[in-house]
Amino acid sequence: MKKTLSLLALLSGLSIFSQQVKNIQTILDDKISIRSLEVYDGKVWYTGTDSKLGFVDLKNPKQQTQIRLSDEKLQFRTLGQDKTSFYTINIESPAYFFAIDKKSLKSNVVFTDTARSAFYDALHFVNNDLAYAFSDPGEDHIVKLAVFRKGKWSRFKNNVQLNEGEAAFAASNTNIASSGQYMWIATGGKSSRIIRLNLKNEQIEVFRTPFIQGESSQGIYSLDFYDDRFGIAVGGDYTRQSENINNIAVTHDGGESWEIQASGKNAGYMTCVKIRPGSEGKEIMAVGDQHISYSSDFGKTWTKISEEKDMYVCQWINSTTVVLAGKNRIALLELKF
Repeated sequence: MKKTLSLLALLSGLSIFSQQVKNIQTILDDKISIRSLEVYDGKVWYTGTDSKLGFVDLKNPKQQTQIRLSDEKLQFRTLGQDKTSFYTINIESPAYFFAIDKKSLKSNVVFTDTARSAFYDALHFVNNDLAYAFSDPGEDHIVKLAVFRKGKWSRFKNNVQLNEGEAAFAASNTNIASSGQYMWIATGGKSSRIIRLNLKNEQIEVFRTPFIQGESSQGIYSLDFYDDRFGIAVGGDYTRQSENINNIAVTHDGGESWEIQASGKNAGYMTCVKIRPGSEGKEIMAVGDQHISYSSDFGKTWTKISEEKDMYVCQWINSTTVVLAGKNRIALLELKF
């Protein structure tokens, strides 16, 4: 009898939760793979394959603009912005740093990395005057960063080494996050660790995690922080997406230590995680190639709220609406609380 009641309660809880997905509306349908999003001026902006950059108006999705930044078929998986421009970097070598004027959409290359190993996984603006871009390392295994200071890009010099086979994933432009004093970068592969940059003195520390790691397809793919203390990281194994062991972790001390959450009790591989605005870290959205999942208890437990496929990146528009993007489309997800 107790088992029956527990099952009924569980099913009832799942039903109630599933009703929170009010609507999913496709607002862009195109032959493109999108892994980076920004919101500006009431529009969702994106970059993707085939050198494409564009926007969709959130109030009137039929109002769209798309341009090509290069005659080459470059792949863009990064996007950031300051007051006047957007910035994006192609993942192949040579890596071209494009600046796109927000008003005219005219673009130009403002920095180039010609190293054969150049592969920029993520670009993150801390504020309008400061940004960092993280690349896979070269043969010297030194942490490779480019820094944007007051309108100019340059190399960020340091002597911090990564392990053999340790790199990062250009999955959703969200393996970098910042809050107040720190910026964090998640790595993956044979080692999956957290690089923490002190924004006040630019000192770098590296911390181990209990995340799944050891193979090139394993590790942390995305992270988000509520403040200087609480953060969440998600990921898994791209080649075995249904596996869900040691693929979610949280920190309560600014990334120095991590605790595995919901191991064996989640929907599997995730590429992007975002904390809901106004929830103080309690409510969290995550997407993977095979699902959209939600946690309402700081990442301790998760519920699959949609089986939408091929979504790689998500971003909150407000506390009830999320924009999603991935293979060939952008969509708006409305939640009912």
